[in-house]
Amino acid sequence: MIRSAALLLAALLSLSPAAAQPAPAPPPADVRVALDTGAGRIVIAVHADKAPITARNFLRYVHQKRFDGTSFYRGVGSPDYGFVQGGTQNAPARVLPPIAHEPTTQTGLTHDDGALSMARYAPGSATGDFFIVLGKMPGMDAHPEAAGDNQGFAVFAHVVDGMDAVRAILVAPKSATAGEGVMKGQMLDQPVTILTARRLP
Repeated sequence: MIRSAALLLAALLSLSPAAAQPAPAPPPADVRVALDTGAGRIVIAVHADKAPITARNFLRYVHQKRFDGTSFYRGVGSPDYGFVQGGTQNAPARVLPPIAHEPTTQTGLTHDDGALSMARYAPGSATGDFFIVLGKMPGMDAHPEAAGDNQGFAVFAHVVDGMDAVRAILVAPKSATAGEGVMKGQMLDQPVTILTARRLP
């Protein structure tokens, strides 16, 4: 009996510190957000664990209700391939300071069907405008081997419900005269209002 107890104690003491540590906590779950728009509800899963900087920025806009009353104003492509763009349009009363860029090579996320990504000019200039992808657009991912601005755009979420609403926005009539440069002919004739953006339980 005494010998058995001694053997058990020795076995316990021989465990390495790593083996005695509790299991690591699982990564945080995606945060779900509902965008209620004039074209219907779009529910997205924000990947707070994979793109923490970009996700945190988007959720700040949601929590502070900065998207309420903004709109989707741009649509590029066909019903099954392209993107729609929306957000604050740099309105001074709505925008927060720009954030650091999180390229797809860092997050592991890609511009596949339903991806949400931040609109930007130079890397590190994204604020409160974003776009939703229909189909796959790998050209928007980061390509370090390419010359010039090769950092792509920062994916941070995916649509989990409401892609029909996204398609309806994409195919809405465009203005022939609105927009400048590459955006000319891509601006919606009647922007689709984002009524509210709210985090879901």
